[in-house]
Amino acid sequence: MAFVALVLSLLVALLGALGVVAPERLLDVVRRFQTPAGLYAAAAIRLVLGLALLLAAPASRAPEAVRILGVFIVVAGVITPFFGIERFRRLLEWWSALGPGLVRAWAVFALVFGLLLAYTVLPNWCTAQRVAATDRATARFDRPSVASGVGTWAFRASHGGGPGSRAPDAARGGAQR
Repeated sequence: MAFVALVLSLLVALLGALGVVAPERLLDVVRRFQTPAGLYAAAAIRLVLGLALLLAAPASRAPEAVRILGVFIVVAGVITPFFGIERFRRLLEWWSALGPGLVRAWAVFALVFGLLLAYTVLPNWCTAQRVAATDRATARFDRPSVASGVGTWAFRASHGGGPGSRAPDAARGGAQR
């Protein structure tokens, strides 16, 4: 699901980039959702993105933030069909009447939001590789071997440590067990 969340986050960023470069083209894309089928498609996209974020949250860079955002987007997806076509058209008319400068400002927000969301849902590859390398390095020392076992016992015995060691009693002049 992290892949789906990544792809949809990059789609949000792509739409934001389109709005920055060509605000009228972005408005044309949004106008395609003015039908009942378009409204249901927008709701479905929101639901899929929200669910993908919820499922990808545990492996993300900010699990709590991604989980909360996923819940908000799922709620928005559920509410979208009840918003209605007429309200959607009025909102789109208001938004397009703001002019290309403000449409670009909203598009910059969408671009930054999409890129940050994509970065957040990407697994932290550097950390994963570092952990794997550390696990491989420590695995060599975790394996018991005859040489390390004897050396460890000899060190502990000579320095008065280790269970079953007779060195502490002998060093104190006590009787050996």
